[in-house]
Amino acid sequence: MDWSTLLDATTDDCMRVMGTLPEDGFSRHANGLNWSCRVTLDHVVEGLLGYTALLTTRAERRWTSLHGSLRAESLEHCLEGVATAATLLSRTVAAATPDVRAWHPWGTSDAAGFAAMGITELTMHTHDITRAFGVEWRSAHCAPVVERLFPDAPRHSDPFALLLWCTGRGELPGVPRREQWQWHGAVAA
Repeated sequence: MDWSTLLDATTDDCMRVMGTLPEDGFSRHANGLNWSCRVTLDHVVEGLLGYTALLTTRAERRWTSLHGSLRAESLEHCLEGVATAATLLSRTVAAATPDVRAWHPWGTSDAAGFAAMGITELTMHTHDITRAFGVEWRSAHCAPVVERLFPDAPRHSDPFALLLWCTGRGELPGVPRREQWQWHGAVAA
């Protein structure tokens, strides 16, 4: 699996759909969150930059002190900032050797794990934002992410629906909805 390419493709898809949304609506709450759509973009940037910093420094015990956010400018500039943060993570993942490990509170992970975390952040929060606008959007890049981060997930034919369920955002027939969740970032033995 080429995780940096998958992260780039996910970023392109997310930026494309969010770029179609009306800028004046980003003050509304993102679906299912207590944050506005605009603040959700800041959260995504902070996560992507945080994963990049952890992986780059090979952090061993805590988050780095790096904090990033978007300037309060146009939606186009904000999306450019999200894409830039995703690109930084993608390039870091591409350059990492297979032995690189870094701390994360949900398990010390490798480059593939951090890429999967970044893809999850982008995908789920793009879903939260598009749903706030009543826009139906689906990602085609979920199967490897579910396999890497949610090894205990039930079998299901729709990887996007399964990722929604894994992150407490959706329901699956015959399976109780998740009220609490976390991914498994640790590298499998």
